Amino acid sequence: MRVDTALFAAAQAGDPVALERMLRELQPDIRRYARHQCHRTTAIEDVVQEALIVLYRRLGTVRDPLAIAGWIFRVVTRLCMLPVLALIRGAEELTERHEAEYFAQVPKDELRIDVVRALESLPDMYREVILLRDMEQLTIAEAADRLRITREACKSRIHRGRALLREYLQGDESRGGKE
Repeated sequence: MRVDTALFAAAQAGDPVALERMLRELQPDIRRYARHQCHRTTAIEDVVQEALIVLYRRLGTVRDPLAIAGWIFRVVTRLCMLPVLALIRGAEELTERHEAEYFAQVPKDELRIDVVRALESLPDMYREVILLRDMEQLTIAEAADRLRITREACKSRIHRGRALLREYLQGDESRGGKE
């Protein structure tokens, strides 16, 4: 994929004719990338159109015309992944519904005891962040400040802590809610 630097500069400057010409010239390359990356042939045209829209909207952020090929390739790759991500999210939603149905049937007192036990089973660093975020309703930034850790570390601990809680509670579910 080669982009004429003068055409690129004119398109970035807001020349509508140059922008339209550049998009038209790049479309076959984008389509070829989409054919190579997308597993569903029905998604190719949608991916091409979305990639052109992204290019149109973000052209002003591209500094080097030589970088367009790599940038567009990444955009197309991400767009091709969207149907797969939707499937994964759908499976996660089904799992969450199943868990919600199970926990809705458990008497509240038993559920409270299970949650307390699950929280007690957590290592201190995960328990602290879960209590701050989920019980005290602090934001990520507030919890991170209180614990004197970075936001990224806070997010990581929340994610890991919730996963450990889920594992504990699902283990309890598989035992029929009784120990």
